[in-house]
Amino acid sequence: MKSSRTLSVALLLLFFASGFAALLYQVVWQRMLTLITGLDLQATTMIVAAFMLGMGFGNLAGGHLADRLQPRRLLIVFAVAELGVAMFALASKALYIDWFYWSLTPRVESPGLLAITACLTLLVPTFCMGLTLPVLAKVVTHQVEAAAGRIAGLYGWNTLGAAAGAWLGSAYLIRGFGYEQSLWCGAALNLAAGLTALALLRSTEPVAVPAAGNPAANAASADTAPAPTALTFRTWLLLYFVSGFVALGLEIVWFRLLGMMLKSTAFTFPLLLAFYLLGVGAGSLFGRPLARSSRDPMRGFLRMQAWIPLYAAASVFAMTVAIDHVALLKPARDYLAGSDGVRFVFDFGVLDSNQALFYLGLPALLVLPPTVLMGMSFPFLQRAVQSDISRLGRRVGWLQATNILGCTVGVVLVGLVMLDRLGTPGTLAVMAVLSVAFSGPSAWNAREAARRPLRLAMALALALAGAWIVPAADRLWASVHGATPEKIIHAEDGSGVAVVRSDEGEWKRSTVFANGLGQSWIPFGWVHTWLGLMPVLLHPEPKTIAVIGLGSGDTVFSLGGRPETTAIHCIEIMGKQVETLRTLNARAPYGGLRSLLDDKRIIQVHGDGRRYVMQGRRQFDIIEADALRPHSAYAGSLYSREYFELLRRNLARGGFAVTWSPTERIQQTFLSVFPHVVHVPPMYIGSNEPIVFDPDAVRTRAASDAVRSYYARAGIDIGPMVEELLENFRHVPRPDGPPPDSLLNTDLFPRDELSAQR
Repeated sequence: MKSSRTLSVALLLLFFASGFAALLYQVVWQRMLTLITGLDLQATTMIVAAFMLGMGFGNLAGGHLADRLQPRRLLIVFAVAELGVAMFALASKALYIDWFYWSLTPRVESPGLLAITACLTLLVPTFCMGLTLPVLAKVVTHQVEAAAGRIAGLYGWNTLGAAAGAWLGSAYLIRGFGYEQSLWCGAALNLAAGLTALALLRSTEPVAVPAAGNPAANAASADTAPAPTALTFRTWLLLYFVSGFVALGLEIVWFRLLGMMLKSTAFTFPLLLAFYLLGVGAGSLFGRPLARSSRDPMRGFLRMQAWIPLYAAASVFAMTVAIDHVALLKPARDYLAGSDGVRFVFDFGVLDSNQALFYLGLPALLVLPPTVLMGMSFPFLQRAVQSDISRLGRRVGWLQATNILGCTVGVVLVGLVMLDRLGTPGTLAVMAVLSVAFSGPSAWNAREAARRPLRLAMALALALAGAWIVPAADRLWASVHGATPEKIIHAEDGSGVAVVRSDEGEWKRSTVFANGLGQSWIPFGWVHTWLGLMPVLLHPEPKTIAVIGLGSGDTVFSLGGRPETTAIHCIEIMGKQVETLRTLNARAPYGGLRSLLDDKRIIQVHGDGRRYVMQGRRQFDIIEADALRPHSAYAGSLYSREYFELLRRNLARGGFAVTWSPTERIQQTFLSVFPHVVHVPPMYIGSNEPIVFDPDAVRTRAASDAVRSYYARAGIDIGPMVEELLENFRHVPRPDGPPPDSLLNTDLFPRDELSAQR
């Protein structure tokens, strides 16, 4: 017969594995769903909200089941939930990719309705995930005095498993096997957890649970009994709602800041999520003995929650001061000032000591301390509210559901409203002010009634001080880009932060950044000019053009050189990118920018470019994406075989698909799709029909007064460029057979983006 302790340890291990699988699924499903919904902010918010709402509903249902069923049946519920998640995971590729994306997306008249429907399917597996905590909490808890430690143990180990799933799942499983096969690994973990739970059921004699209201179950010794709380359970629910709002609000702020500073790759988000979850999970385990010995867990919970947003504000202030003024951080300033990021996964050999300290130390300093406090407060909360074993499951369920609802509201309100209206600094300041929601009740419930007004005033003053020290936007974004405030132009909304930084002390030479990555430069005339110039000179009559990405506007401008062109659809996911270009042109007028901004043929579209092409039901003479680093986050969706097939289907007769080709995989993937391909470094041009190469016709087009004068507005002499491009032009023969999988990028295995090994 297994002891109750052995059962508890076994369930902790199973719950760790369950958490690992859950976060692995979140990374994979988010990737799949973005193909349907797009990558814009509204779509990402919808995916995260659906994931959380399912968890919340599951917590509520699990809480009510936990207080109605005996432990043996609760183990069955846990096993069924795990098996249900596994079954959904195994079917999810067929559901999201084969059905929603390939079958429905091209035909559905309402893309928004399709995206909402796809996201709502997440309610099924996440409901099952949410069931498990309150169910297992009741299985392992038989006396109310043990509730805080047991529940926090489950929560902590599950969250640590989630942290491992976020990072190791991405850096090893997804990188090594791609997204689809990683789903199979997650499903195997859920299947193992469910079947093991059933095995424990057969071989374990359940411990009898005292009847509801039994004094023996609810008794606590005088040494460990907490002081009576002055807060009702409804008040606790409200506080935990605010806690969830602050937690997810800060998560979004941290991810925006750190994503920009670390110059986001496919592994940046999983790394930051792993730090966040590691802090919460470890804090929950560390807090158990402290909560057990606390005589006033209410005060402990409130104080820790109050310090979370205050630390967040103070740490961002300290970070900007240190980056700007500490000499030892010059390597960090140089990295921030650069255009490209470190391709960091889990191969420490690619980092020198300074890079490793920055890449790992910065998120640790900003994220770990407050998330440890989040985790530590969890056992204090459970100790304060759990007073009756017969209601333990429902209280766990209601608390978790309310917290998740706060998280959901935080995602929606912060992502869609606050970042857009207040920016990152303003949002962080609001979070700091919200600390008074926790310090205020703590002060009011002080034993000395005469000192309550003073304590309340101090709590409010501390909250206002936290908001006041948050750096202003110009100073914050200047530090993040290795500059000073007078050398940047910035604009921010929910979709991201657009920055133009002056170089060499003058605005006429500037670097354009999008979310921390340098994208292109002013003045025009670099690789982006080549990407636009050659296709329009090769094509006999390029009337309609689509280009994904704006950047500095160089590629879009260069695509407009032919007078035959009537429409250029420029699809940019960064809502404020064009605003920074307007500000730059007003500050330092430049002919190329002025022509770009005044050109009536250019149709500016805010949104996801790939989704726009797929759902627009248009055909174009030229389609291309602006040059995008293949290892940057989500770049794989613009270098995959499926993306190139999408371009092929949306080309007009004789139309060109154009891609920058910095890697062999991109070249081989492109060649595997198009029957006719030419190579003009640094690009490949593909078509459904033979591409006629007539050097004399190209020279004639380039020599026309309209074309030469157009490019001359940007200070570009196209003559030498055209000759160099014509000299390097060559037709590329179609390969005899398909390339090996290791040389292909696909939607579910974007090998270049993941830095996958051959």
